[in-house]
Parts: sequence; C-alpha cells; structure tokens
Amino acid sequence: MKSSRYTDNEFNIVERTIEKVGKKIVIGTPLALGKANHILNAFYKKALEDPEVDLKIITALSLAKPKGKSLLEKRFIEPFADRVFGDYEELLYEANRENLPENVQVIEFYFPAGKQLHNKTSQQNYISTNYTHVARDLIDAGVNVLCQIVAPASDSGTNLSLSCNPDVAMDVYDYLKKNDPESFVYIAQINKNLPFMFGDAIVPEETFDYIFEREDIHFKLFGPPKMAVTLADHLIGIYASTLVKDGGELQIGIGSLGDALVNGLLLRQKDNPAYLEVIKALDIPNRYQELIERKGDTGLFQQGLFAASEMFVDGFMDLIEANILKRKVYDHIGIQRLINEGLIDEEVTSELLYELVERRYIKPKLSKENFETLVHFGILKASLKFENGSIIFSDGTRLDADLNQDQTHQKILSDGLGDRLKNGAIMHGGFFLGCQKFYQWLRDLPLEKRREIHMKSVQKINQLYGHEELDRLHRKDARFINTCMMMTLFGAAVSDGLEDGRIVSGVGGQFNFVAMAQELPDGYSILQLRSTRLEAGRVKSNIVFNYGHVTIPRHMRDIVITEYGIADVRGKTDQEVAIELIQIADSRFQEELISQAKDSGKLHGNFELHEKYKNNLPAMLETKLVSFAQHFEKFPFGTDLTPEEIKVGGVLKRLKKMSKTHLVRSILASLFIPVKSQNEVYLERMGLWKTKGLKEKLFQKLINANL
Repeated sequence: MKSSRYTDNEFNIVERTIEKVGKKIVIGTPLALGKANHILNAFYKKALEDPEVDLKIITALSLAKPKGKSLLEKRFIEPFADRVFGDYEELLYEANRENLPENVQVIEFYFPAGKQLHNKTSQQNYISTNYTHVARDLIDAGVNVLCQIVAPASDSGTNLSLSCNPDVAMDVYDYLKKNDPESFVYIAQINKNLPFMFGDAIVPEETFDYIFEREDIHFKLFGPPKMAVTLADHLIGIYASTLVKDGGELQIGIGSLGDALVNGLLLRQKDNPAYLEVIKALDIPNRYQELIERKGDTGLFQQGLFAASEMFVDGFMDLIEANILKRKVYDHIGIQRLINEGLIDEEVTSELLYELVERRYIKPKLSKENFETLVHFGILKASLKFENGSIIFSDGTRLDADLNQDQTHQKILSDGLGDRLKNGAIMHGGFFLGCQKFYQWLRDLPLEKRREIHMKSVQKINQLYGHEELDRLHRKDARFINTCMMMTLFGAAVSDGLEDGRIVSGVGGQFNFVAMAQELPDGYSILQLRSTRLEAGRVKSNIVFNYGHVTIPRHMRDIVITEYGIADVRGKTDQEVAIELIQIADSRFQEELISQAKDSGKLHGNFELHEKYKNNLPAMLETKLVSFAQHFEKFPFGTDLTPEEIKVGGVLKRLKKMSKTHLVRSILASLFIPVKSQNEVYLERMGLWKTKGLKEKLFQKLINANL
C-alpha cells in the first residue's frame, strides 16, 4: 500500500504547498529532462488565477516541441514534432515565454543553443554561473520548492530514483533540511518511462513531501532528434580521438561534435586498419606523432575507458556497446589505488585483504563500518553477518571479527571471501538527455549492467573539491572534450555568449572541466571548434584576433582542434599560440590573422606561414577523404527524420542561411525551372505538390529548384 505522500491531484499539491510556504514561491527544478511538467503547469495556472501569487522558476534547458514560424517551417516541423514527441506535456511557462504575466519570472542558467538569443526578457533573467555553483545560487535565491520527475520504486521497495537528474536537487535538499526544514517543500512526479538509475539517484520516498502520480500522465520523455554530423565535424572527431588514451577517463560535450568524437572512437576500435588509413590520409602521423605519443593513442582499447561527464550523452551508450567504456572505478581510495598500481584486479584474493590491512585502509579488528565496506565491494560474501564484534558465517560459525586471530583469518580465506569486486562504475553522470533509442536502451539494460552507471551530483563530477584524492585516482589520463564557438588568437575560448552580452547557451560545466584539467598532471582539456561559420550567407572565421566576451580565459588554454588539425597551446608563448591557431584556421582568413598579429607586435615581422598550412580549405578535405565516405555518414547513429525529411530539411537549412540578395536571386531563378516529377515525394511531404494560391506556388517552385 502506498503512503499518504502519494496523490493524483496536482492542484491540491499547489494549495498545500502555499499553505506551508506562502504565496511567494521560488521553485528550483532540474535542467532538461527532469522537470515535473504537470506540477510546474499547476503552479503556473495558480499564478494566472491569483495575482497575489509571486512565482519564480529557476532552472535551465527548458525543453519544448519545436515550432515553425514561417509557412515552410511549420509544414516541415509540425508533423515531425507530433510523430517524435508524442504526448510530451508542454511547459506552459515555456510556451508563453514571450508573454509571461507580471507575477511570473523564469530564471535560467543555460539555454538550448540560440533559442533565447532574441528574447529580451530571457536575456535579462539569465544567471551566469558554473554548474557546480547552481545549488548555492538556488539557496541564495531563497528557493522554497523543489520539484522533479522520478522513476517509480523497483520491485517491492519504496526507494525512488531521481534517474535523469540527481545533479543539483539533493545538494539543495540536504542544506534546506538541515537549516530550514519547515520552510520548503520537495515534490516528485512519477513517470514510468524513466529508467530506474543508481548511485546518488536512489532516495527514500520519505524524502518528498508529496509524490504525484496518475496513470494517464506518464508522458513520453523528451528526446531531441540527432543532429546531422558534417564532414568538418567528423574530422574534428577523428583528430580528438587520437588524443584519448586507453585506460583513461573521458568527458564529452553536447551536440554533433560529441557524436563525431564517438564515431571516431568506434572506428578506431571496430576497424582499426581503416582508422589508421584515415589518419594517414590526413597526415596525422607525420604532423602530430610526438604529440600523440605523449598525450594520446591510436590503438585498440584493451583496458577501456571510464567516463565522468555532467551530461550522460547517448554517445556513451554506443561506447558501452562497443566495449570501449568498460574500465571500472571504485569509490574507495584503497581499492582504487591498488588497482591503479596494478597490484589487484577485479578478482578478490587474500592479497587484496592483506594490502588493505597493511596500508591501514581497514583495521585488523574489523569495525561494523569496515565489515560493511568489505561486503559492499564484494571482498566479503554478502551471506556473512556482523553482530556485536563477531562475524557469523553461512554455516553458523561465529568468530571474533579480528583478522589477527588465526582461526578468523583462515575461516575468512576458506569460506568468507567473495569472488569479484562489486559496485564498480564505468560511468559517473550528473544528468542524461538523448534520443528515444537511448531511453529504451537504459530501460532494457540488465540490472547488473545498469548498476555500473552511477548518477551523481555535479559537485562530485565537475570538480575535485571535497573528494580530490579519490577523483585523482579515478581520472588518470583524463580527457575533457568540449565545444566552443570561437577562439581568440591567443587562446581564449568563446563558448556561451556574444560580445554584446547576449547569451547563446551558458557556461554550464565547461569552465569546471577546463580548470580540472589544469589540476590533473596527466589530464587535458580539448576544445573542439569548427574553423568557420556561415552568417547571413557569408563565411566567417571562428578563429578571431580578439573578441569582446570570453568563457575560458587565455591563461587556461590547452588543446584546440578544428577540421584542419590540432593546436597544442598549453604553456606556450603568445607568439607560439598564435602560430598554432593560424595553422589550423581556414586559409581564407589566415593572412588577415597574420597581419593583425604582426600589427599588434605579437607576431614577428618576418613570420611566414609554411606552405603545408596554406591549403586549409573544405575542398581539400573532401578530395583527401573521398574514398573514406562510408566512415563519415551524415547520421552515423541514426535519425528520427525520414529520408524525405532529410532531403527537404537540407534545402530549408540552406535557404535560411542565404543572404537576402542570394535568396531573391534563387527565388527569381526558380520561377523558370519546371517542377520535376521525381520531386513529388518531397513536395508532397511539404503539402506543396498540389498548390493553392500564389504563395504556395512560389514556395513549390523554390523548393523544387533547390532540391
């Protein structure tokens, strides 16, 4: 029988919450997938009904079904959104973002990339903060309500799972429970579509004041579709893959560049001869052999990798399936140190017990805590019991829990040792978000394998503070691989915003990971960067002389990768950094960068760029890699788009990036091109095979011409 905490009435929860905390409500709710949408909507509706309610929502990555603005966008997006997102419950505050009532304020610390760029209210209510500081900032903001979706209890237990988002809430909860237990409310919404995850995600149901569950509202989890991976993205991924060491640790950022890296690692593992041919075609061995020997690897993953990433991206699923992500770590300093030193492996032996005693990680006279630790990690059998300083064995033998006593020692060796270490992890994640295939994979993952994925607070993932000794053991040969938008010529990274102050996305955890790389002797921060972007129909360089806003300051520079190569810039002079970055810039912009650097006195007046770097052009890359096209698919991990949508979507994307002049020319030219019968399936998808009126006819001709 379920406890009285459970209710099927979200509006009743709102009323009872107001009775406890009053009408000034500050809700903290997780970023991305973890929002309790029905609860948040109930609070929003209450604020609409009662102007005395002062509602503030603090969160990040508010997800919404995509919606088109123009006729073409609507016809393309709406059928796709209905098919892919199903009965996902839309957030009312997000749907009304352009017209929020005066008594509702939405504050976020991370936006979906570019989504709020032109929304003045959202820009004004953005908090610039490191992910590890979010719990602190929520507390400082006076949060008095926490709410999120959770996975239901498994089997007959009563523990729930924070599943996709143990990242921040429990840090806030622990503080408020200790310091202000009577002035806040913690609300859970059950969603059966969430997989039951382990680690810090497991919480007793009494953690929550109210648990909302109703059979008709287990909505489909939001699954953003996979983005196309361009050739440039793939090459950045290939270069980055050469710097990942077997036996090391990996963190991956969000988006198609993360997918490109995963694709490169899979090629390296699954078809190493082909992988070596690709890197040979890119002249990587000649250009970067010394760097790869010091910091990377191009061979198979024998030991495998361990992952610690704030976002458990769906690419990790593919790395687990390929047996790349398989190196287990243990939350015990003694065990992990012995593994790192090569003295033990996962097999439990008497030497393991001896080493733990010898190094004083446990005392010979076992305490209850020592005993429970040994059982937890599988060193002692789970069938053993501890009672009043004695060990009770499965055959009923009772002996003092003292390893110095021969009888106890011998009995443990003969009848008490486990077979293999338990409760190791191949993955530490703060939150997850991915495609529907990923969610299904997690739900279907055998329990034993799912237990190897530990969901944790970002405090334990994004920084070393508070658990440094253990993390240093876990994170040997760590590679923190993230994405930036621009890079200044002297090594500062622009990742979150523009120089006019507008925010594109947010700092998130990037600064934390870059800083952590600086503190680990064998750790490196790798920033992936497309060398150019298309803006209003014009190609622009993403390596710039200077910029009015940076996310990562230049003194924290490390490794930068574009589709043209690797710049190893840690600890180098400004002139050396500038040269390294010019060498991986698009050749259409190299002379301008050289001139700017010389004019500033940062580059010697006699400097000349070597000829081998002067052909950094897309056409050169396509020529080099034409015979390897099968390894660089546009959607290497599949897509929710149909073949027709891929084709039409490509056309719409090109049209959107055209300058106004180019677009007008394209429209005029399209009028003289007959509509082709082979384009029927694409035009039918857009409802334009048979047209009504001049506007539809114009769009028909435009798409037909650009197909």
